[in-house]
Amino acid sequence: MKIRKMAIFMVIVLVLIFTLEAAAQAKKINNIGQYTFARVRGKIPTPEVMKMLVDRYAADIKTGFEQAGYGFLYEPFINQLKTAQFEDTTWNIGDTVKWMLFRSHGKVKVSGELEWAGKKPVEVFAVKVKEGYKTYTFIIPKPCGNIAFKDMVEEIPEAICSLKVSPAKANINDPITVDMSGTQFAKSMKVEIFDKQGARVASKDLTPEGAKWQTKLDKPGEYVFKGSAINLAGKPSANPCEGKVYINYPPVAKVAPSCTDCTNMYGKPLTFDASGSSDPDGEVTRVVFELQDANGQVIDSFNDTEKPFTWEKTLYKEGTFTVSTTAYDNDGAVSAASEDSRKSFTVTRKKFFGLIELGPMLAHGGDQYDLPSYALYLYLRPGFFYWINPDKVSLTMTAGAGLPLKGDPWKAIIMAEMLANFHFGKVYLGIGPGFTTKELSSLYNRKSGVDAVGQLGITLFNNYVRISHLFFEFRAPIGRNFEDHHKMGLGFRYCF
Repeated sequence: MKIRKMAIFMVIVLVLIFTLEAAAQAKKINNIGQYTFARVRGKIPTPEVMKMLVDRYAADIKTGFEQAGYGFLYEPFINQLKTAQFEDTTWNIGDTVKWMLFRSHGKVKVSGELEWAGKKPVEVFAVKVKEGYKTYTFIIPKPCGNIAFKDMVEEIPEAICSLKVSPAKANINDPITVDMSGTQFAKSMKVEIFDKQGARVASKDLTPEGAKWQTKLDKPGEYVFKGSAINLAGKPSANPCEGKVYINYPPVAKVAPSCTDCTNMYGKPLTFDASGSSDPDGEVTRVVFELQDANGQVIDSFNDTEKPFTWEKTLYKEGTFTVSTTAYDNDGAVSAASEDSRKSFTVTRKKFFGLIELGPMLAHGGDQYDLPSYALYLYLRPGFFYWINPDKVSLTMTAGAGLPLKGDPWKAIIMAEMLANFHFGKVYLGIGPGFTTKELSSLYNRKSGVDAVGQLGITLFNNYVRISHLFFEFRAPIGRNFEDHHKMGLGFRYCF
């Protein structure tokens, strides 16, 4: 009983195997035209075939593709059929198709695999449809217009690398844009940066979705950007793919002040010379000067666009100052700060002057002595001038001689004085003690003695190293008769 059941089971298995093998084998056909999908009589030109298939049978084509499990190819097939190149060829004996659309009792049907077993090849139109990297070949037998899927070939194209780098010339730390968006048929890309010595300084992996990269280079010189692309099969691109960028050398700024110990240079022009600034691979086109005080506050600046790049500046302030320069080249690069581009200097004002003053003076005579009311003297007094508080308070000390323009009984006199001068703009008032010897002999009751001296003057000229004054002076005696001993005069003072 068991043997019988086993035998029956084996028979069933063998029947199934033969059935599956038979089903797996292509069905051989030797005639065509009985179950036509779209009747095509004769060799109708390809454009008419396309129009007929698209306009009249689009819905049936969609139904057939979906039944065959190729619904995803419907739209590419319909769209590409409008412009595809139809090839006149043959379906040769022994060749197969994977499936074929045909019509039976008015309904669209899909066959399995078919093999042509007729007596001679069948004339067909062949058309190719692309979807992604796959090319599908369809044939349409001319006698019946049925659509048959013949085969599919997957064609993974070589990756074509495209690399654009901009700008071609830039300054240090300027943004450099790498663009590989023009690369074709790649699943990934890579760019590498090499310096002039061939050393790799940077690299970046990119994708078709993120094909751009922005970077910076912090050293001058020439750089080569090399790109590569990998296709879907993992094969690198073979076409040349590189770009070059030149990073501009920045200029070098240098400045030399006309003095660093600028004694007595208050109010006098100073020169800051930046003509020594240079550029290794171009030319300096602009220099910006900046002047700072001891607290680091910018008090003035100057933008010079003409060679030889010098700045003349007059300072009306004492102290320590710093002049710094920044150079710009013809590509817009900016110099870095250095010891040569920044110099300090000290400005002082002249406070101590030698002086000489001279002028006419009147000494009182008197009717009681049978003398004229006043006698005319010419005096000359050397001395010094000192600023206690510049432009506000000064001190003068002078001593000299006065000579009468008439002879006996008038005598030459010696004068000296020390005055504190208070300045109000160009006008000043000076007061202080003085001394005068007697201008007449003892017969006339004249005595040497101390005077109270006053001056009212005006500044004629002051360039801070030379000063001149014009003044009126009055000398009043102290401890002596005013009527006999007072004096007055005009004077010119020159301080040097």
